[in-house]
Amino acid sequence: MTAGELAVLMAAVLCCIGFAALVVVLMRVLDSLKALRGEVESLRAETRPLLQELRSTTNDTRAVVEEARDDLERFDRVLGSAEAISGAMVGGSRMARAALSAPVIKTVAIGTGTSRAVKRLRRKERKSA
Repeated sequence: MTAGELAVLMAAVLCCIGFAALVVVLMRVLDSLKALRGEVESLRAETRPLLQELRSTTNDTRAVVEEARDDLERFDRVLGSAEAISGAMVGGSRMARAALSAPVIKTVAIGTGTSRAVKRLRRKERKSA
C-alpha cells in the first residue's frame, strides 16, 4: 500500500466515523424533538381548559362591565336631574326668602313695638294709680 492509498483509506474511515457521529447526533435530536412534542401536547392539554375558562370569564367580565357602564349612565342622568332639582330649590328658596323676609321683619318689628308700647302704658297706669 502506498502513502496515497493509505491517506484515501484514512479519509474514508474518518468520513465513516464522522457520518456515524452525525447519525448519532441526529438520532438524539430526533429523540429530543419527540420528547418536546410530547411536552407541548401535555401543555396544550393542561392549558386548553384554562384558556376556555379564561374566555368564559372574559365574556362574563365584559357583560358585567357593560352592565356597570349602563348603570353609570343611568346614575349620571339621575345625578343630573338631582342637580337640576337642587338648583331649582335653591332659586326658589332665594325667591321665597326675598319675598317673605321684609314682611316678616316688619311684622316682628310691629309686634315688638306694640308690646313695648303696651308695657310703657301699663307702667304709666301703675305709677299714676
